[in-house]
Amino acid sequence: MEASLQKVAVWSCVNLTATIAETMPLAFFPRPRESAPMPSWLEDLGGDGHGLPDWLYQFAVSAMLRGNVYGIAAERDRSRGTPTQIVLQHPDMVGVTLDTEGRPDWRVGGKTVPREDMWHRRVHPVPGRLQGLSPIALQGTTIATGIAALNFGASWFQDGAHPSGILSSDQALDARQAMTAKERFMAAVHGRREPAVLGNGWKYQTIQISPNESQFLETNNYTAAECCRIFGPGYAEIYGYETGGSLTYSNIEQRSLDLLTYAVDPWLVRIERFLSALLPPGQHVKFNRSALVRTDLLTRYRAHAIALQNRFKVVNEVRDLEDEGPVPWGAEPFEGKAPKVAVDDN
Repeated sequence: MEASLQKVAVWSCVNLTATIAETMPLAFFPRPRESAPMPSWLEDLGGDGHGLPDWLYQFAVSAMLRGNVYGIAAERDRSRGTPTQIVLQHPDMVGVTLDTEGRPDWRVGGKTVPREDMWHRRVHPVPGRLQGLSPIALQGTTIATGIAALNFGASWFQDGAHPSGILSSDQALDARQAMTAKERFMAAVHGRREPAVLGNGWKYQTIQISPNESQFLETNNYTAAECCRIFGPGYAEIYGYETGGSLTYSNIEQRSLDLLTYAVDPWLVRIERFLSALLPPGQHVKFNRSALVRTDLLTRYRAHAIALQNRFKVVNEVRDLEDEGPVPWGAEPFEGKAPKVAVDDN
């Protein structure tokens, strides 16, 4: 799994999504539209002291690279039987076979794990398969081509992958004379930027080929875009890889919206669904996606004024969004005549 991360495009897509899942605020709703503090067991679902954000990062990495997330349920709710502590496992260490009745027999690191203790969630499911499809396994050739291009590029720039030039003479030379001429020439130019002076009959010709002529850069950019597409639409454009067409961004807010809409949101929805399934019926968790949409100060204040003017927010809610404390008069909808807000379409 880690080998595929050598390709920068793969690492960038996975790390971006996992980091957003790790850092985006996650709210707990015991009742619809009524948030409350997160249950203590959910704050450290892995039970390792690293907290839920660390667990979410691991979840996203496993799901994106392998299409499956595996964990061992170390503790369960006594009344509902759902896990309250899930220790995630490296997907490459997990194996499964089906018994004669079609029930899974799980192994982690070669050791059998009772099926009732195994927590398995999948993405990219197909009929007739217990496990989800692995994007890395399916697109291994594309990723391997990209890594091979990188290795070739490293060899190119380190070793040249070919002679850098030809030192020739119009005189016939035996092997000893050719070696002596080469050694003297190298001694004269090695580590220096000064021009070399050759005697009569000697000629030096470079044969260095640009990496662009070798199609190295084109191959690298193409495979990078293809690797981004493995994880969903939008990633390649967000990173600016050549894809035959690109998204244009008028401002930072629009770029954040495109990132959320076309790339990250499906993964966030999956996480919300899997976590909410651990809670009692009627309860759920939801990411605060507005945290991803950064706006400039003027745009943000205009949005606040419109919300107050139309009375779907109160002053204290707006102040909370701006990390300001509440005021005694800010808990009720604005009753006066709110000033009109000029909206600049440009």
